[in-house]
Amino acid sequence: MERRPRRPVRRALAATAALACGSALLSACAGGDSGKPTLNWYINPDGQETLTQLAEQCSTDEYDIAIQLLPTSATDQRTQLARRLAARDSSTDLMSLDPVFVPEFANAGWLAPFEGDLADQVVDDDVLAGAAETVMWEDQVVAAPQWANTQVLWFRRSLAEQAGLDMSQPVTWDQVIEAAASVDGATVGVQADRYEAYVVWINALVEGAGGSIVEDTEAGREAEVTIDSEAGREAAAVIQKLADSGATQPDFTTSNEGTSLGRMFPEDGGPGEFMNNWTFVYKNYEGTIGTPGGPADQEAFEDLGWARYPRTVEGEPSKPPIGGIDIGVGAYSENLDFAQEAAVCVTSPEAQSALAVNDGLMPSRASVYDSPELQEAYPADLLDLYRESIEEGGPRPKSAFYSQISSAVQSVWHPPTSVSPESTPEESAEFLRAVLDGEALL
Repeated sequence: MERRPRRPVRRALAATAALACGSALLSACAGGDSGKPTLNWYINPDGQETLTQLAEQCSTDEYDIAIQLLPTSATDQRTQLARRLAARDSSTDLMSLDPVFVPEFANAGWLAPFEGDLADQVVDDDVLAGAAETVMWEDQVVAAPQWANTQVLWFRRSLAEQAGLDMSQPVTWDQVIEAAASVDGATVGVQADRYEAYVVWINALVEGAGGSIVEDTEAGREAEVTIDSEAGREAAAVIQKLADSGATQPDFTTSNEGTSLGRMFPEDGGPGEFMNNWTFVYKNYEGTIGTPGGPADQEAFEDLGWARYPRTVEGEPSKPPIGGIDIGVGAYSENLDFAQEAAVCVTSPEAQSALAVNDGLMPSRASVYDSPELQEAYPADLLDLYRESIEEGGPRPKSAFYSQISSAVQSVWHPPTSVSPESTPEESAEFLRAVLDGEALL
């Protein structure tokens, strides 16, 4: 079967330019004049080529948009932007924010809220619930949802069949780990390095067991720490089971989103893996057919399967992670009106479609999943799984002190080989409480 060529980026974004040129902007889209302001848009590394073209297409006769690249790590992205905004930097106009940092930035007064009709345009009934919730703070729309992210269970269909695991039914982490351990050479791919994605895993496990890391987050530092619970112990039990299973990958304690990709289609012809990872995976493998680390051919690519994020406990629906990118406008920008106008353009349905088709970064708007472009680019059941997972997923704690919460959890739960249901939840609760109370340092 011949592989269909991917759509050119510029063609995918053409409609976005048309959207930006609507109504009052019509006269602003004809060309450029010297001396007009430049809006700096700080982006994370995902989808750079598409975002660069998007910045070009959303520039107008009144302003240009210039891309500024942030570090790869979400934590480092947050640090760089926080330093700029704490110094009241007027050159930070637009920023791509991991949703967990939106409350902190909004609480600090670093984001310019969208108001009136603009707020209604940014968050309307078309925005998926999981994505809409990430941009709200104190009843204000403080950012614009651009793309939404979630994790699913990726696997080799032949591996699941060999292990006797029925993937047409919901599966638990215990079942996945046992299935991988039963097949020589099979593994389970996760993100367990000491960084934000490890907290994503821990949080999803806790949420999937009916608990939470903290509650009453509106109370700020006085939030209730609830990780020392039966749900926390169930989460720790999953991590311990994987660590002891023999199905871990060699880099288990330093694993990240990219390290396990090559183990799905090993060059030695091994059975592959079960892997929990983000939506980019499908396009990654589709684009690497016939190359090292990718499927050997189309037949191998068609052996790639997907299912909903595993359950923490039998009988309880899983809570897939919620991620993505929200576009914030810097409160100290000298061009607030232009920046918010640009934010609407770079989060338009057409822009979201381009990011999904080109880069596997899925829409935050429900209608885009039904667009002809996405229906052509993805299997229908995979699109349904993405949309369902974003709607029904479990967000990380929505707190202005999320950075401290995340770092405190990482410090106790890492390395994953040391996690114990008997001690880790209790120890992490005590340390997190001390951090929030200002009695312990990270």
